[in-house]
Amino acid sequence: MSRHLLAALVASIATLAGGASAAAQTPPTPTTLRVLGGEEAWHAENDFELRWDEVASPPSSIVAVHCRVRDVSGVIVSGVRIPWRVNLIERVPVPPAPGHYRAEVWLENVLGEIGAPASVGLRFDNGRPGLVEPSLPPGWLGADSAPLLTIGRPAGALPLSGIRGYAISHDSSPDGSPCTGERCSADETDLRAGLTGDSVRLGRMPEGTNYVHAVAVSGSGMRSSSVGTTIARIDATPPAVRLSGVPDGWASGPVTVVAKASDALSGMAAEGSTGPGSFTALAVDGAVPTVAGGDSVGVTVSGEGVHRLDYHARDAAGNLGVDRSGPAIATVRIDRSPPRVAFATSLDAADPELLEARVSDELSGPDHARGSIAVRPARSRAQFTPLPTTVSGARLLARWDSDRYPPGTYEFRATGYDKAGNEGSGQRRANGTMLVLPAPLKAPTELRAGFGGKRLVWHRCRRAGQGRRCRREVLESFERRPSARTVPYGRGIAVGGLLTSATGLPLPRQPVQVIEIFDAGGRPERRVRTLESGSDGSFFAQLEPGPNRRIEFSFAGSRTLAAASGLELELAMQAGIRLRASAATAAVSGRPLIFSGAVEDPAAIPPGGKSVEMQFRLPGLPWAQFRTIRTDARGRFRYTYRFSDDDSRGVRFQFRAFVPAEAGWPYDPAASSPVTVTGR
Repeated sequence: MSRHLLAALVASIATLAGGASAAAQTPPTPTTLRVLGGEEAWHAENDFELRWDEVASPPSSIVAVHCRVRDVSGVIVSGVRIPWRVNLIERVPVPPAPGHYRAEVWLENVLGEIGAPASVGLRFDNGRPGLVEPSLPPGWLGADSAPLLTIGRPAGALPLSGIRGYAISHDSSPDGSPCTGERCSADETDLRAGLTGDSVRLGRMPEGTNYVHAVAVSGSGMRSSSVGTTIARIDATPPAVRLSGVPDGWASGPVTVVAKASDALSGMAAEGSTGPGSFTALAVDGAVPTVAGGDSVGVTVSGEGVHRLDYHARDAAGNLGVDRSGPAIATVRIDRSPPRVAFATSLDAADPELLEARVSDELSGPDHARGSIAVRPARSRAQFTPLPTTVSGARLLARWDSDRYPPGTYEFRATGYDKAGNEGSGQRRANGTMLVLPAPLKAPTELRAGFGGKRLVWHRCRRAGQGRRCRREVLESFERRPSARTVPYGRGIAVGGLLTSATGLPLPRQPVQVIEIFDAGGRPERRVRTLESGSDGSFFAQLEPGPNRRIEFSFAGSRTLAAASGLELELAMQAGIRLRASAATAAVSGRPLIFSGAVEDPAAIPPGGKSVEMQFRLPGLPWAQFRTIRTDARGRFRYTYRFSDDDSRGVRFQFRAFVPAEAGWPYDPAASSPVTVTGR
């Protein structure tokens, strides 16, 4: 179909719809046609972007946008037709040669009609200015002198867009550049007065050798093809002075301090300088300074107390200065006396094994990071054994586990430090008496435990002259009960015990741990439960069903009570197994009998399944094994059995599944309940 026929068809459809034919309207002229960046701006790239306001005609009637470019003489140099999308042309086809151009844009509708064009000017220049030569006054410059930088005219012909200005930077590299790329942004262009605005006073520059870089910037932002560089030498700051030998904190003896000056430029030579000469000076506590020509001087400080040091230096150029990082003052602190150390006058009745000593020092003060308490048998020449010690401010705290020492008496020594590093020791309390303690210090305890708990006992009692039955709880005697028990699968068992002092007094409200250690393959392998003893010192727990285990009881002790442990128990759990037969009777040489079942606790099934022995017997006779099978990973099993002997007719057989012992299986052997099958 031709374009004219298609246009006629569209016009007919629009007429039939009852509306005015939008396509019959002549396309409007693009309103406010503009170029991105402005019509007067020079562009360094020839990919201009044009925009205009929304057209008044319905957008559906516009099918294309036309654009052509003319050079400065009006000759058309390029053109393009673009399908209509939005009021935008992203890339105008401008030739690659710098120059003044004008773009014309008009619209086309579905009937092929075109509107009046709108035009806008385009300026393109990618030419680069020539090299410029910056210059500064010769010699060393002061940091505050604000030297005048002069920039020469760019070499060669100027670019079409002219010279916008100059970009300037300074750094420590001879290869630096004022701009990050081939073009300079407006922010990077420091001088913007055009070709003749070629001088500026520089601001403060770092001391040393600075490289000042300059480029000319064209009207389109293109910079010079190469960077012009000159050197600015700055030396107007005083020399740097450092002190060595000053301790961070307190010293325990004389301190030798040396003041060292340095100047990287004019130097610190004592002789041969054209200036007034250099020296370094150091004064202690405001006295007359010690002065030495050149870059160093030293003094020794020896008296106890806090001493102030004043220091300064002058370089060969006459700059008088101090340490750049702070004031020309330093402090030396000297403490040559050891601290005093004494134990607390009395022990804490609620925690007698906690030993405390105090460290005091009038000058530098106690060291809050170091100190120790040690022990040895009383009146012996044995070496002191250190105890784990915590330093809390001026206090030394150590716990003496007297239960771990043989019975007897022991003496103690506390060692503390002051902030100068002086060490002091003491064996006496604050009241002057020696600290000597017996072992053990804590009250001994006894822990009895076993299977079982409390039981109810009924007896006759009288109240208000009337007889009636009363009941009371009686603690079982754990000493007479066995330390090993075997229980069927799925059944728990009670354990308990009694915590008393060595004299038999109950110890109420004390934590007792019941520790279950399961055989390999059990889930979990270890379980710890903490119980609290009752008013009579008793404690009880109901153990849950599960694999074989060892049971331990432990009392960790307290600040005043010694630790204790109870009898170790062994709990064996029989395996759980179920068996069923597919029928109660089985025909000889007939349909096979199917035995099925499962071993309990699927989580404990070994890799590859659990072995199961199939057994049978005649009533009154021993069990005999006839097959060993393995379960699946969940403990389930099936076995097919067929009666083939005619002698089995009319005979009642008993069958069972037996779980034998096996490596990694945490249960004792057990058999299922028997099932009876009669042959026929």
